[in-house]
Amino acid sequence: MHSLNFVLIPCFALMVAGNACAQSFPNRPIRMVVPTAASGTQDMNARAVAKQVAEQTGQQIVIDNRGGANGIIGAQIVANAPPDGYTLLYTGNSFIINQSVVKSLPYNVSRDFIPVTSVAESKGSLLLVHPSIPARSVKELITLSKVRQLSYGSPGFGNTLHLITEMFNVLADISILHVPYKGSGPALAALLGSEIQVLFIPPTVAVQYVKMGRLRALGYGGAKRLEALPEVPIIAEAGLPEFNIPRSWHAMFAPAGTSNVVINKIYAEIRAALDTPGLRDFLLAADFEPVGQPSAEFQKSFQGDIRQWGEIARLAKITPQ
Repeated sequence: MHSLNFVLIPCFALMVAGNACAQSFPNRPIRMVVPTAASGTQDMNARAVAKQVAEQTGQQIVIDNRGGANGIIGAQIVANAPPDGYTLLYTGNSFIINQSVVKSLPYNVSRDFIPVTSVAESKGSLLLVHPSIPARSVKELITLSKVRQLSYGSPGFGNTLHLITEMFNVLADISILHVPYKGSGPALAALLGSEIQVLFIPPTVAVQYVKMGRLRALGYGGAKRLEALPEVPIIAEAGLPEFNIPRSWHAMFAPAGTSNVVINKIYAEIRAALDTPGLRDFLLAADFEPVGQPSAEFQKSFQGDIRQWGEIARLAKITPQ
């Protein structure tokens, strides 16, 4: 009996210590892994969120850009991290799309991660071309691509923008060639340098180049026209009425096993951050709608997103690699 107590007392002490650590979270810097290259839309939004949360908590949030393999490298780092809330994943839809386009993932999205919250949803993406391309409308781009081999960029195989452009290819019955990059920033740089001719990308970092005349916007893949470029038609009214993009989000995930106390604290800080005018205005200007779904609610909706994007992958005839 005494020996049993001798075992139970230390175990109970560890449990109490664990709860105390969770209650005091965060008491040291947090590492936020962004599985894309720096300077892209996802990175910029992550930094804006991190800055606001750091101000609220008084703890530094270190952005760790781990681009490559369509986000798999960064996601694996978080999957293998201690489940203490100090290593988090800020990612986009490619995180779940990989389940449909990658033969063997080193982790399971549903088993190895806890969805903390959906931070923001994209309203759409711009269809851009380099000014050297003579096409000045969606219909002209489709016609041109049938007589000339064009190429488009994306942040990687299986990325949201890859699937969107392949869906465009299928619906228009064309074959613009895919060139993958390590993030939307490098893909945009490739378009600016005419290394590629076509690119779908969220407006965040692209509108300025359109207004400067360095890029041309042919259409917008959203439900309504973009306020910053009201003269650019939505793609559904510009020649492809069937073109409809499922919701695209940026979200926060933690390693499986992270306590509910810590998950709820992270969610509360992100929710509070999204309510601040500074961050809210930043996201809206980037054409993202602040969301902040609670963990349980986001868990249900993101399972539906997995199915939707899987269907897009099948429509786009993307063979798992």
